[in-house]
Amino acid sequence: MKTVITTKNAPAPIGPYNQAILTGNTLFTSGQIAINPETNTLVLDDIKTETKQVMQNLKAVLEAASMTFEHVIKSSIFISNMDDFGLINEVYGSYFDDANAPARETVQVARLPKNVNVEISVIAIK
Repeated sequence: MKTVITTKNAPAPIGPYNQAILTGNTLFTSGQIAINPETNTLVLDDIKTETKQVMQNLKAVLEAASMTFEHVIKSSIFISNMDDFGLINEVYGSYFDDANAPARETVQVARLPKNVNVEISVIAIK
Protein backbone atom coordinates (compact mmCIF):
# COMPACT_ATOMS: atom_id res chain seq x y z
CA MET A 1 0.00 0.00 0.00
CA LYS A 2 1.26 3.46 -0.82
CA THR A 3 0.23 6.95 0.18
CA VAL A 4 0.86 9.93 -2.07
CA ILE A 5 2.40 12.86 -0.18
CA THR A 6 1.76 16.37 -1.49
CA THR A 7 2.23 19.87 -0.15
CA LYS A 8 1.73 23.37 -1.50
CA ASN A 9 5.00 24.30 0.28
CA ALA A 10 7.08 22.52 -2.38
CA PRO A 11 6.88 22.79 -6.17
CA ALA A 12 4.11 20.89 -7.89
CA PRO A 13 5.31 18.03 -10.08
CA ILE A 14 6.14 18.99 -13.66
CA GLY A 15 5.42 15.52 -15.03
CA PRO A 16 3.76 12.19 -14.25
CA TYR A 17 5.08 11.78 -10.70
CA ASN A 18 4.31 12.83 -7.13
CA GLN A 19 6.36 14.83 -4.63
CA ALA A 20 6.75 11.72 -2.48
CA ILE A 21 5.39 8.26 -1.83
CA LEU A 22 5.02 6.82 1.66
CA THR A 23 4.90 3.05 1.92
CA GLY A 24 4.77 1.62 5.40
CA ASN A 25 7.17 3.78 7.40
CA THR A 26 9.42 4.62 4.42
CA LEU A 27 9.20 7.84 2.43
CA PHE A 28 10.65 8.15 -1.06
CA THR A 29 10.85 11.72 -2.33
CA SER A 30 11.10 12.74 -5.94
CA GLY A 31 14.10 14.81 -6.87
CA GLN A 32 13.72 18.45 -5.93
CA ILE A 33 15.13 21.35 -7.88
CA ALA A 34 15.27 25.03 -6.95
CA ILE A 35 11.74 26.10 -7.83
CA ASN A 36 10.25 28.56 -5.37
CA PRO A 37 6.78 27.10 -4.68
CA GLU A 38 5.28 30.53 -3.95
CA THR A 39 6.27 32.08 -7.27
CA ASN A 40 6.85 28.93 -9.37
CA THR A 41 10.13 30.45 -10.56
CA LEU A 42 13.63 29.02 -10.52
CA VAL A 43 16.07 30.28 -7.89
CA LEU A 44 19.43 30.27 -9.68
CA ASP A 45 21.18 33.31 -8.15
CA ASP A 46 24.22 31.24 -7.12
CA ILE A 47 24.84 27.58 -6.26
CA LYS A 48 24.46 28.07 -2.49
CA THR A 49 21.11 29.87 -2.86
CA GLU A 50 19.98 27.25 -5.37
CA THR A 51 20.94 24.40 -3.03
CA LYS A 52 19.18 26.08 -0.10
CA GLN A 53 15.95 26.26 -2.11
CA VAL A 54 16.28 22.57 -3.00
CA MET A 55 16.75 21.68 0.67
CA GLN A 56 13.80 23.87 1.72
CA ASN A 57 11.64 22.07 -0.84
CA LEU A 58 12.76 18.71 0.56
CA LYS A 59 12.06 19.95 4.09
CA ALA A 60 8.50 20.86 3.07
CA VAL A 61 7.91 17.40 1.57
CA LEU A 62 9.34 15.72 4.68
CA GLU A 63 7.11 17.86 6.91
CA ALA A 64 4.05 16.90 4.82
CA ALA A 65 4.84 13.31 5.83
CA SER A 66 5.37 14.34 9.49
CA MET A 67 9.13 13.82 9.17
CA THR A 68 12.31 15.90 9.42
CA PHE A 69 15.85 15.59 8.08
CA GLU A 70 16.57 13.45 11.17
CA HIS A 71 14.50 10.71 9.52
CA VAL A 72 16.54 10.73 6.28
CA ILE A 73 18.61 7.58 5.78
CA LYS A 74 19.74 8.06 2.16
CA SER A 75 20.13 10.95 -0.23
CA SER A 76 21.07 11.23 -3.88
CA ILE A 77 22.62 14.42 -5.22
CA PHE A 78 22.89 15.12 -8.92
CA ILE A 79 25.00 18.10 -9.96
CA SER A 80 25.92 19.56 -13.32
CA ASN A 81 29.42 20.65 -12.26
CA MET A 82 31.57 18.75 -9.74
CA ASP A 83 33.47 21.99 -9.11
CA ASP A 84 30.35 23.13 -7.17
CA PHE A 85 30.55 20.12 -4.83
CA GLY A 86 32.11 22.02 -1.91
CA LEU A 87 29.54 24.81 -1.92
CA ILE A 88 26.63 22.38 -2.35
CA ASN A 89 28.01 20.21 0.45
CA GLU A 90 28.31 23.22 2.75
CA VAL A 91 24.60 24.04 2.40
CA TYR A 92 23.46 20.39 2.36
CA GLY A 93 25.52 19.63 5.47
CA SER A 94 23.85 22.43 7.44
CA TYR A 95 20.60 20.41 7.40
CA PHE A 96 22.11 17.33 9.05
CA ASP A 97 23.86 16.39 12.29
CA ASP A 98 27.27 15.02 11.24
CA ALA A 99 27.00 12.08 13.63
CA ASN A 100 23.68 10.95 12.11
CA ALA A 101 24.05 12.09 8.51
CA PRO A 102 22.47 9.77 5.93
CA ALA A 103 24.20 7.59 3.38
CA ARG A 104 24.66 9.49 0.13
CA GLU A 105 26.00 9.58 -3.37
CA THR A 106 26.84 12.63 -5.44
CA VAL A 107 26.94 12.26 -9.20
CA GLN A 108 27.86 14.75 -11.90
CA VAL A 109 25.41 14.56 -14.78
CA ALA A 110 25.35 16.11 -18.24
CA ARG A 111 22.06 17.93 -17.76
CA LEU A 112 19.25 18.34 -15.23
CA PRO A 113 15.58 19.36 -15.65
CA LYS A 114 15.11 23.02 -16.55
CA ASN A 115 18.92 23.30 -16.82
CA VAL A 116 19.35 23.62 -13.05
CA ASN A 117 22.67 22.92 -11.35
CA VAL A 118 21.56 20.59 -8.55
CA GLU A 119 18.78 18.08 -7.85
CA ILE A 120 18.41 16.11 -4.61
CA SER A 121 16.13 13.28 -3.52
CA VAL A 122 15.94 11.48 -0.17
CA ILE A 123 14.65 8.34 1.45
CA ALA A 124 13.42 8.69 5.03
CA ILE A 125 12.14 6.26 7.66
CA LYS A 126 9.86 7.08 10.55
